[in-house]
Amino acid sequence: MTILQVLPALEMGGVERGTVEVASALQEAGVRNFVASAGGRLVAGLERIGVGHFTLPAASKNPFVLYRNAARLAAFAREKGVTLMHVRSRAPAWSVLWASRRTGIPFLSTFHGVYGVSPAFPKKQYNAVMLKGVKVIAVSDFVKRHILETYPVREEHVVRIYRGADTEVFKPAPPRASGGKPVVTLVGRLTRWKGQLLLLDALAKLARPVRCLLVGSDQGRTAYTAELNARAATLPPCVEVEIRQEAPDMPAVYAASDVVVNASLDPEAFGRVIPEAQACGRVAVGAAHGGACETIDDGRTGFLFKPGDAGDLAVKLAVALDLSAASREAMCAAAAVSVRTQFSVARMCSETLALYRRLEEQYG
Repeated sequence: MTILQVLPALEMGGVERGTVEVASALQEAGVRNFVASAGGRLVAGLERIGVGHFTLPAASKNPFVLYRNAARLAAFAREKGVTLMHVRSRAPAWSVLWASRRTGIPFLSTFHGVYGVSPAFPKKQYNAVMLKGVKVIAVSDFVKRHILETYPVREEHVVRIYRGADTEVFKPAPPRASGGKPVVTLVGRLTRWKGQLLLLDALAKLARPVRCLLVGSDQGRTAYTAELNARAATLPPCVEVEIRQEAPDMPAVYAASDVVVNASLDPEAFGRVIPEAQACGRVAVGAAHGGACETIDDGRTGFLFKPGDAGDLAVKLAVALDLSAASREAMCAAAAVSVRTQFSVARMCSETLALYRRLEEQYG
């Protein structure tokens, strides 16, 4: 078995991290594998563990580039003896489809998100390339339902494999030292749909001493950062807000938090922040849509609030912050077990490798 994963690029992000995690698991299992992309900062890490990288403009949506990529992928796959291709995005999926037809090498895909379908033509036709392989991986039940409700595909064609937190990196941390203001943290790119402004509105309604930490890069969206700073300046004096664009040590960020919030205005396909925070022994509060409804068992492993409702978020924050030490410990322990058993990187990789092997037996 020789696996080739294909994605647009290898910069930072959930798709990229998942690709590297699966490549590492394959390498540890002694399975020869390669990754094809336009390159990026994660290539060096792949090469350090012995995984070959094939550079091509896989992020392009230009039809002529996609067709040339198909020829290059086909040649590379033949040369390396690839037996299965795994594509993780729509544009390169067209190249992988054409390369598969040239070589007879089967491929599968992963829906890492819910793709827009408006206008229905040609959007659905463009997206449907992800369904043309031998299997489709959905990263949550939410995504699987979307696929089945939107496209003419059999349920058995879609396999749900959760993404997950790396429990070797994100480990339970001691409770934050008492004293000082409690810390409420939101981790996510500084972009409006991630809900940073909603959290600030909730803290204004909460009107109690708290320190809010917003962690994430604005990726050049300085106007939004300025809007966040302007809104923070209007909050009650008891509320402190810090924006941290760089945070290389995420376990330390979670360890320094009391409550970690996912306030996304649109549903997250999965959302790694919640299980990462839970794995670190922190109370998670998430909007009740998308993947959060699967990673949070409301009232047992965290709290859910009405999406987009700053008032309800303020109520749930108050409940989370007022938990007794015993209740907090019980919730965090239950959440950590949930992550280890359902939402870990180890499980994601194990289930992905098992699927590869089943497909190898069926099509090899």
